[in-house]
This record gives sequence, structure tokens and C-alpha cells, in this order.
Amino acid sequence: MSRARATVRLQLHAAFTLNDAREQVPYYHAMGFSHFYLSPISCAVAGSTHGYDVVDHSRVNPELGGESALLALSESLRERGMGVLLDIVPNHMATHATNKWWWDTLAQGQQSPYAGWFDIDWHPADVSLHGKVLAPFLGQNYDTSLQQGVLRLVHDAKANSYFIQAGESPFPLAKGTFFTEGRSAAAVLADYDPTSIEGRRRLHELLERQHYRLCEWHRAADRINWRRFFEISGLIGVRVEQPQVFDAVHQLPLRLYEQGVVDGLRIDHVDGLARPLSYCASLRQAMRERRPLDTFDGGEPWLVIEKILASHETLDERWQVDGTTGYDFMDQVGGVLHSPSGSRHLVQLWRDLTKNPKSAEAFVREARLTLLRRHFVAERNALLNAVCQAIKRRAGFDDVAQETLGPVLEALLAEFSVYRTYLDEGDAKVSWDEVFIAQAASSALAQLNPDSHEGGLLDLIVTLLMNSDRRDEVVRRFQQLTPPLAAKSIEDTVFYRYGPMLWRNDVGSDPTVPAVSLIDFHTCNFIRSVRFPAGLVATGTHDHKRGEDARARLAVLSQQPAEWAKACQGWSAWKPVAGEFNTPQGRAERYMLWQALVGAWPLSLKIDDVEALAAFARRMVDWQRKALREAKQSSSWFDPNLPYEAGCAQYIYELLGWSPLAANALAFDSGGERTEPPRMGHDPRSGLLRSFHDFVHGIAAAGAINGLAQTTLRLTVPGIPDQYQGAEWWDHSLVDPDNRRAVDHALREHAAASMPPDASLAVQLRSWQSGRLKQALIKRLLALRSRQSAVFALGDYVPLEVIGPRSEHVIAFMRVLGEAAVLVAVPRLCASALKSDEKTGLKMDMTYWDETGIMVPELPGHCMKNVFTGGIHKFQNGGLMVRELFADFPCAVLAT
Repeated sequence: MSRARATVRLQLHAAFTLNDAREQVPYYHAMGFSHFYLSPISCAVAGSTHGYDVVDHSRVNPELGGESALLALSESLRERGMGVLLDIVPNHMATHATNKWWWDTLAQGQQSPYAGWFDIDWHPADVSLHGKVLAPFLGQNYDTSLQQGVLRLVHDAKANSYFIQAGESPFPLAKGTFFTEGRSAAAVLADYDPTSIEGRRRLHELLERQHYRLCEWHRAADRINWRRFFEISGLIGVRVEQPQVFDAVHQLPLRLYEQGVVDGLRIDHVDGLARPLSYCASLRQAMRERRPLDTFDGGEPWLVIEKILASHETLDERWQVDGTTGYDFMDQVGGVLHSPSGSRHLVQLWRDLTKNPKSAEAFVREARLTLLRRHFVAERNALLNAVCQAIKRRAGFDDVAQETLGPVLEALLAEFSVYRTYLDEGDAKVSWDEVFIAQAASSALAQLNPDSHEGGLLDLIVTLLMNSDRRDEVVRRFQQLTPPLAAKSIEDTVFYRYGPMLWRNDVGSDPTVPAVSLIDFHTCNFIRSVRFPAGLVATGTHDHKRGEDARARLAVLSQQPAEWAKACQGWSAWKPVAGEFNTPQGRAERYMLWQALVGAWPLSLKIDDVEALAAFARRMVDWQRKALREAKQSSSWFDPNLPYEAGCAQYIYELLGWSPLAANALAFDSGGERTEPPRMGHDPRSGLLRSFHDFVHGIAAAGAINGLAQTTLRLTVPGIPDQYQGAEWWDHSLVDPDNRRAVDHALREHAAASMPPDASLAVQLRSWQSGRLKQALIKRLLALRSRQSAVFALGDYVPLEVIGPRSEHVIAFMRVLGEAAVLVAVPRLCASALKSDEKTGLKMDMTYWDETGIMVPELPGHCMKNVFTGGIHKFQNGGLMVRELFADFPCAVLAT
């Protein structure tokens, strides 16, 4: 295979199969991508839209076309010199009846050959669960389920066997716990009929003899005795650290790798594993053994991990991987295009509008404590019990009680700034793990009572983590609790509670760090060039909260805080029938909705197009419902507040021009079956609707400049650029499932085919709204990456000095390998330089740049060609004037 130059992420499911992906090979090849980056392909729960709910690791999902379709796709890609990066899921599987490992474990308990394959505590503190698996899958409590016939005995006539039906889910019966004694199925079922008292008694006694204990799904939080994926009881943790389990989980991907069907592996949620570093080393070695002459990168396999890095964290030398999936770059490029000075004004605006003075740090701390006390109660208690027992084993600490230790442990977990440590792997003396623990302890100490003995207990816990046997239960439980706690508290809670700058609330970002300096941006790129040149760099993923161009547009608000504040004050004055939003969290929800509307607003949306407005309104209602439930304040997934959600939906419809009566009908319909909104009751002259429309169009051009700069950087910095499906055009999507909508490949293919290969991209500036300009830029840069593949794969990263009055408004660097070089320059924070209208298109006022110049080192020939315009740029006195560089196009990439 050829070296990877650029990947395109494709989401596979029954409506977009491997065969559908094969049909797009010619288009993506023509665009210049080298690899398809496929979502998981192993057998998942029937109807899965994402593939992460695996039920069988050994087979390619027949819903995706099966292995024959995969082989056909691979062959089509290989014919064009392309390949496959495959997403695999070693951390968890679905708790579904079609998962034979899970079914057998439920049927045989600890005697099952798969009982040790799952991360189950067979002897938890709750003695009623000794030897049993908690099955928190009932919609209501056990007694009610029994009384109402939700639990019943069922006979499978075809297999001549019996099983328990719990709602829509079947459960097995353990051998030796049920005897039919040669009686007819009808007679047996009559004995266990839940409509009779005697039948319910027999059914209950039968269930008591099983290796699982059914209960209401709410009880999982405080009773679960097995590791879940986050707090999702539909996914159970797999003990892939065991050799037998490792082999079973990786049988298919390693065979496909050995056969050359796939060229690299992407590891999902690596921090959920018991020993991630050892796992990556084992997987890399297994890949080496199967393709010892792999030509991807000097004989080494290609392995990237889904890893969330804190703003102050990098992958250390213990990781035997090629890099991450690119969330870190997504944060860095978003931060460098955000105005640091604007942050202060926007935070103050947030506080003024919401009447909530709490800091970002306080929001994070509060969310972590909420998750520990509400969603991860069982995990928190298991860790606390392990800590308490370990302390009691030390001389002189027999009287330490869990209720005393609990608040101290919570304080430490609430201040932990990274996803996890790796104390039981490698040499802890040279790792950052102890530094992160010490920092968390220092912050936690400030939250504890200085007049109590809590500080001493905190020291004991820290000592346990740092000095005990690295394979100790305390370390294991601590390290497997912090990743889900971080993800759920920040990404799925704080990001929906704290929103001064919603565009900075995305996967990989830290709400306490709004901006990234130019120096830090260059430093991160330099480190990546030296250590992880084959890692992915992304600006959009299947998990993003907002599309890359929605974030780019909203980042303009950091440059225009006064204009944004004025608009918000006007919208605040509007009194909808839907409600007053007169609580701090209600005002926060409204303010974040305004930002989401501005970011997602389609440029093609006409305010008199009722159908298009209705479609947009439905998207926003769906987003708002998810946002409310993730925030866990006004509503939640555990306890949905449907009337409140309906009121919020009504607010959206009223805002978009529907009368209160029509909006009310639409809002209450949003929780169930939808009907098309009536034409009557909608007024396109609504002042609020017009205000939002005009505001979006007022910042859209500056947002597009940000989007072009962001895309240019992704395709030129060190690393392998990853393109999310469909984002070749402007991507103003919202969080999933909105960002996983079907892609119109036919339109994109037609647009790409009609692009003149050498024409200046400047001609497309006038029609920039369509998104074809972005697609053309991507195609041009991917062609450059193909021609100059060695420069981008192996070349040095050289930041360039920018001098002059606008030096902070240009990002410039070179990629250099021998005598070959590529120079990149993009604008930042220059919304005030824009002069865009229907006649001129997307243009900047060149007088804005004044005497700003880029200092360029000595190059052979002293001139370079602009790949966007075809223009030749000569260096005068070792530099380039920015006004000349951006004269015809707002970004510049020059090649020798």
C-alpha cells in the first residue's frame, strides 16, 4: 500500500453499507484522499447506526454487506492505490441476547467460559449479588414488572426450550433451575402465569435461582457490579487485557490486516481499558507479526487511538502508537482562531445574562460531584471501599470509616484534570502521572475543611495511589473511574451547562481554557511533527458537538463581543408565550440556544420558506431536547421533563415566526409522532426571525474565512488530515444524530468533477456560500499533498516570524525537506478586514494589513507558486508582504 496522505471518515450502517462506500471510491479518489477511515464493521446490535454496540467480534456485520462486501471495497480501493483505516472496539460489547458471550454468562454464571471475559465483580459489597450479574433492564421496579406481566416465561417451540421474557428482552434459564417433567408447554406456562398469585410466586422463585438479578434500569447507578461504557448499561466492559480475550476480540481485524484488507487500526476509547499502554504494545506487536514487511511507515504498523488529552497533556514516551484521532488538533485550531481578549467580554456577558457568577472551574467541579453522587455511585463506592480497606491494612488506621473518607475521595476526583493515569504501567518515576495526582490533591485540599483531619486523609489516599503495588485494586478502580467521570462530567454535562463560548465546548476542549496562543499552536505542531507525524488531525468527527464551520462562524463572536451583546440584549427583551426563562439555568439554556441557532443557521435558508424553516426548527428542537437532558438540570435522560421540553420547543417555533398557537401544537407534538407544521400561523416578517437571519449573514463571511483557514491548516500541519464525511462543503451540523445525516455524494461528486484543475480559486469567492469553494480548496491541497508527499510526511515544521502592525493576525509556517518546501499562511482574528457583498464575494481589505510581512528563510530560486491562484511570489529582502499574499485569495499555500 501507499503511505497514508489523507483519510475520510465514513459512518457505516444499514442505510450506508460497505457496498455504498465502494460506490464512492472514484469520487474520493478524485478528491485526493488516500484512505477510507471506516466506523466499526464487526457484528453489532441489529439496526445499529454506529457499530459500537458489538455483539460478535469475529464476523463482518451482514447488515453492512458482510465480508464479501468488505473485500470488494478493499479491492476497489487498492486498484487506485488507496487503503482502509479501521475503527475497532476492544473496550466493550452490547448486553444483548445476540451476544453469545453475554448470553452464556447469564445462563451459566461463573461456570461460563466467558464469565471472566467481562469485567464483572462476582463478589461485590452487596451480598445479594454474590455470584450474580445485575441486570438493570426493566422499565419499572421488579415487583411492578412481575405484577403487570412484564416478566413472563416463554416457550420457543422451534428450539423446544424456555426462556424469560422481560419486556422486549429475553433472558436465559440456568441449567438445573427449571424442570418440565415431560409436561406440555401449555401446562408449564400455565404454572408460571404472572396473572395469578401462584404463577407469580413460581416465576419469582425461578428468577431467584438464576445467575442474574433483574431490576429497574435506574438502579444501575448505585448497584451495578460490572464495568459499563460510561453509564450506559447497554454496554459491558471487556477484559481485553487477558490473552484469550485479546485474541478473540482481535481475531477479525488482525486477519484482515494480515491479508492487506485493512492498513491500520483506530482504537476506540482506549482509556477504558485496564492497561492501555500494555494493550497498545501488544497490539502493535501482533500487527508486526502478521505483516512484518508492512510498507506503511518503515515497516511499522499504523495504530492511532481515540484519546482525549488535557490542554497541558501530551502522549508520553510509553505510548507505542502513531498518535491520536485528532481531537487535540481540533481544540488547538479552534483555540488559535478565537480571540483571547474577546473571552473576557463574553464571560462577563454570560454572567450578566444568566445572573450566574460561577467560574468554569466551579461548573466542572459541580458536574463531577453530581456524576459521582448520581450516575457513578456504584463505581465510586467500589473505589471508596477499596481505599478504605487498603488504609485499614496499614498499622494505626483501623478506625477510618468510609463516610469520613468519602468527601475527601470525591474532592480528589472532582479536581482531577486529565482523563486517567497509567500508574501500573511503565516507570512511574519518569511519567506525568504523579504530577497530575499531586496537582489534583493540591486543588482538592483547597476545597476541604482546613480545621478537620481531611487533609491527612487526602495524604493517605495520595500515598496509596503513588506508593502501593501498581496492580493494586485501588489503582485499578481509580484509573477506570476517572475516564468516564471526565467524559460524562465535561463533554456531556458542563458543555451543556456552561456556555459563554459554545464553539469552545467540543470534544477535546477544556471549558477553562478558551483560547490558544500562536506560540502554543506552533509548539503543538512541532511536537506532532517530531513524535506523531502519522497521527490524525481532525476538525470534525462523528462525535463533535457542532460542525467545524459552525464553530468557525461562532468564533467570530469573540472578535465582535459588543455587537453580539447588543443582539442578545434585543433578543432578551422579547417575551415569548412559551415562558420567561427567569431562572439562572433557564437563562443559560436560552443563551446557548441563541448560539446554536447562529452556528447552525443554513446560509441558503429563506425566511419565507416555511418548509425549510420547519425542517431547521425540528433540528433545533431535537438539539435542544438533547442539550436539556445532557445538562441534567431542567430535564434529564433518567427523568425527562416533557412539559418543560415542550415549552422550550414552543420557544423555538415562536422565535422562527410561528404564532403561539401553532408553536404550541408543534411543540407538544415534538415528543412523539411529528406532523407537518401548518402554513397558517407563520409570519416571515417576524422581527425576531429577521433579526437572527440578518445577524447570521452579518458574520457569515468572517466565519467562512475562519473555515477556510481552519481547513488549510488541517491539510498542511504535521499529521494525516482526516475529513469527516460530507464536510467537504460547509458543515454547520449539530451534535449527533444531526451530524450523522445522509450525505448527498452525487451533488458533491458533480461539483468536484466540474472544477477546472488549474484555475484560480479566486473565481469562486463570489459564490462562496454554496460550500464548493471549500471543496475546491480541499481538492487543491490534497493534490499538493500527493505531489509533495515526502515534504508533508517527513518534512520539518518551521514556524515563520510575522512582523508589522498585524503580526498577531497571521499564522505562518513552512514544511521543509531538503530543497523542497511548502509555505502556509492563513489569517486569524481579522473580521474587521472583511468587505464582503454579493458583487465582490469573499474579499478582504488589503489596506488592513498595512506593512505586515512574513520573514522567510533562504530558499533555492527565491520564488514559490501559490497553489490556490497560480501566482508566483518572489521574496524581497527575505520576506513576503501579507497584503500581496492575500490579494487574490484569503489563504495562501506556496510550493517550490
